[in-house]
Amino acid sequence: MSQLNDTMFMQLHEHIGVGLKEEAGVGNLKFLCHGVGRINSRGLWLGDDPLSFSFPLLLLQLSLISIFTRFIYVLLKPFGQPSIVSQILGGLLLGPSILGQNATFSEKVFPLNGRTLLETLSVFGMMLFIFLIGVKIDPSSILKSNKQVFAIATLALCMSFGVASCVRLIICHLLSLDGNLCNVLHKVVKMQSMTAFPVIAIFLAELNILNSEIGRLACSSSMVADLIYGSIMLLYSLAKITIDKSVKMSIGYFLSVSLLLSFIVFGIRPAILWAIRHTPEGKPVKEIYVFIVLVTLMCCGFIGEVIGINAILSAFILGLVIPDGPPLGAALVERLDCFTSVLLMPIFFTLCGLKTNVFTIKKWKTVCGIVLVIFAGFIGKLIGTIAPPLLYRTPFRDALSLGLIMNSRGIIELLILDVWRTENVMNDECFAIMIISVVVVTGVISPLIKFLYDPSRRFLAYKRRTIQHHRWNEELRVLACIYSLDNIQTILTLLDVSNTKESRISLFVLHLIKLAGRASSLLIPYLPRKTPSDNPTLSELIFNAFKKFELENQSHITLTCYKGISPYETMHNDVCSLALEQRISFIIIPFYKQRLNKMKLKSVHSYRQLNKNVLDKAPCSIGVLIDRGNQRRPRCLVSESLIYQVAVLFFGGPDDREALAYAGRMLEHPHVVVTLLHFTSSTSTDIVSGTARSKTLDAEILNKFRSGVQCNARVSYLEEVVHDSRDFQAVIGTLGNAFDLVMVGKDHADSKFISALGKWTKHSELGEVGELIAGSDSKLAASVLVVQQQRRVWGLRDPEESLRLRTVKI
Repeated sequence: MSQLNDTMFMQLHEHIGVGLKEEAGVGNLKFLCHGVGRINSRGLWLGDDPLSFSFPLLLLQLSLISIFTRFIYVLLKPFGQPSIVSQILGGLLLGPSILGQNATFSEKVFPLNGRTLLETLSVFGMMLFIFLIGVKIDPSSILKSNKQVFAIATLALCMSFGVASCVRLIICHLLSLDGNLCNVLHKVVKMQSMTAFPVIAIFLAELNILNSEIGRLACSSSMVADLIYGSIMLLYSLAKITIDKSVKMSIGYFLSVSLLLSFIVFGIRPAILWAIRHTPEGKPVKEIYVFIVLVTLMCCGFIGEVIGINAILSAFILGLVIPDGPPLGAALVERLDCFTSVLLMPIFFTLCGLKTNVFTIKKWKTVCGIVLVIFAGFIGKLIGTIAPPLLYRTPFRDALSLGLIMNSRGIIELLILDVWRTENVMNDECFAIMIISVVVVTGVISPLIKFLYDPSRRFLAYKRRTIQHHRWNEELRVLACIYSLDNIQTILTLLDVSNTKESRISLFVLHLIKLAGRASSLLIPYLPRKTPSDNPTLSELIFNAFKKFELENQSHITLTCYKGISPYETMHNDVCSLALEQRISFIIIPFYKQRLNKMKLKSVHSYRQLNKNVLDKAPCSIGVLIDRGNQRRPRCLVSESLIYQVAVLFFGGPDDREALAYAGRMLEHPHVVVTLLHFTSSTSTDIVSGTARSKTLDAEILNKFRSGVQCNARVSYLEEVVHDSRDFQAVIGTLGNAFDLVMVGKDHADSKFISALGKWTKHSELGEVGELIAGSDSKLAASVLVVQQQRRVWGLRDPEESLRLRTVKI
């Protein structure tokens, strides 16, 4: 036998020399031989076959993987399918299940020797990806988890394992399955019990519910479940090494892992914290720090491979000790995320599909056994996840959505399956069944969650939360959203003129920050430092300005500050949920385009969709504040006895009434002057159409305002008769620099007049009139507040049907 093996090796060595490729096996080992140094091709014209060289072959493989997976993703996206489904299906399409059935295609495009480089790239990509997941995780959030989170994590793990184990024992007995398959089913039970946080975080981000109530609960629960499951698996691994090998080897393994963990926690982490402390707020982290972290990552990966815990796990541990968010965490994610997620990770998913051959599935007992265990684990985890939220009175649809989210499958499960296949824990048939199950489960769960769970449903308020329906002696609760330092001055001015002695203002300030370098969103109250910092953060600068405003108005204003960190796509959930929880009556949001001077505009288009979503889903009234960058008066009005001029444009409808009610509140300030411009038509037709109820309410609020003109010298009423849009533009042109603030309702009922104005509309969040007076070509110097009254109220088909209206005081 030994002589035969030596002969085989000699023959293989001869093949290497002439560039021939063969695959040979000796025992349980496989040997793949190919020509050495065949990297770049000289081209077809010089007689080279480009696909016989590694570099052009890699380029072709990457191109096909990218094209096929993206094409399938575009096809499946309308059906709510996540990217992992399209990437696995792309691999199935390119693999032996479909195109790989053609021997020429398989041997030329995806030959066995050409997969080695792809496999290496995929593992390297996986290491970077898991490292970034570790960077995005805040381990301290586990300590902040409540009883519900621990109950969900524990019960989901126990129920899934218990139900799946019982079903496995039953079917192994009833179907008389062989020992190998029963062992595979035992592995399936363990995998079904696992709830991987990286999978949950990616899944929630793709569904755009990362910062929803259920999204935060799923993130916290999966993190705790991962910790429990990881601890159990560590003890199981140590016990298995002790039994299979020796106590000495088990102790050596434990000590080597402990030393690596100690080096990372007590050596690397302090150095990283030092680098962060020496990075000024708002400044980019030094390139040398990023370089050192990446070199450290490679070294820790190598050490992990040496001691046997895998480079991927050691990379994850290193990522955990790096603080999430800016400056360092965000810098690492910004530099590596696109390259890793777009180029390297699809290779791994596609390779899973390439290794899957559906034609190896032949035994119905194997299929039934695996499917039944998967289904049992699914049901067990679903029940275990649903029970605690229901006890906490969570709606059943939301609890069911949480159970489905916790059952999602993704990258970690695929990594485990790939390892099991490589180590011959499961054969090609079982591997194919498991891969298909991942695709099916994920593909079914995603659209189901989109159907069941809509975060905006809970933003439906149970009562009117508007200024118009606000009692005089009732505290006004205002939420001011801040994007940057540029928003502070104008919002403080607006709050200053809204401040009255008759009713207090409870002010909530929310600093909205883009999610960067974190895996989970965050909405938390701001807690000031015990000792002021010489380098305050952006949030501290913002909150300090509002704190100073509170100190100047201690008897009338109370301040509460929040930080919201989330993706732009779902940032409105933070605004709306905070408004609902704190019973806010009016939200102030800055317009995404701000005028810095007469010739320059600053646009932040990322906030445009945010403003639209808030206007669409907020549980109260909203004001979009456009800062024209030409304030005629300083912020502090009371101390300097200056006059603040406010103009209200009134056409009719709930939004205009809300704007007029707000102006009526401002009149309680002794230094505010309000001018009402009521636009009417020269014909018998109303300038704005509407229901009879709406017209009655318009007439009531206008009569009350007109009746007070003679009693209050700070009130003016002007009735403007307009024929067409040109007349309206002429009236707006006369305003010029006469006012500090112009207020108008966002929406008006359909009419020919409003339709004529609508041809200039580019920003639906401002409405036709708001866009015309606040557009970049407008000569109006005043800031503009576009007001939208609360749209939806629980139990009222027509929100205008409310008996308790705020009387406009003149």
